[in-house]
Formats: sequence, C-alpha cells, structure tokens
Amino acid sequence: MAIKTIPLHRLETDLRKTLNECAESGETVVIEMPDQRLLTIQSLDPQEDDSLMDELLASNPKFQALVAKSKASPRKPFAVGNQGLTNR
Repeated sequence: MAIKTIPLHRLETDLRKTLNECAESGETVVIEMPDQRLLTIQSLDPQEDDSLMDELLASNPKFQALVAKSKASPRKPFAVGNQGLTNR
C-alpha cells in the first residue's frame, strides 16, 4: 500500500482534490500537523467485508458510547454541492 505525506496547508488549500486523490489512488495520506503530530486519511473499499466496525463495537466501550450518543443526536442533512466544504 502506497503512502503519501503532505503538510497540513496542502490539505487546507484543496480538501476536495486531496480526498479525491486518496479515494481514487487507494494511497494512505499522512498529514503533517504544525505541532509535529501526524494524522492519516485512508480510503476504504465499500465492497470489502471490513470487520473493523464489528471489532470496535464488540471490544471498545468508549466507541460503543460514542455510537449510542450519535444515534441519539438529531440528524442534520448533508450539504449539497460545495456548501459543506470550504477552501482556505
């Protein structure tokens, strides 16, 4: 699996482009934060039988509480077009 490392400002400059590149290439993108922390974005294949969700639900009480809190929260509609994404 390929890994690409980019600075945070590149992600902020064109979020949509970076996410599309990650999704289309299958590369894992590592974002270098200004304070030296690292974050990753990884594309998941919706056709794969990924057991990550099942494992988290079965073994992590904090994750179970987070899912329960999310289910109890009111739902907001997704923004259409570019309304939900901003470029800085």
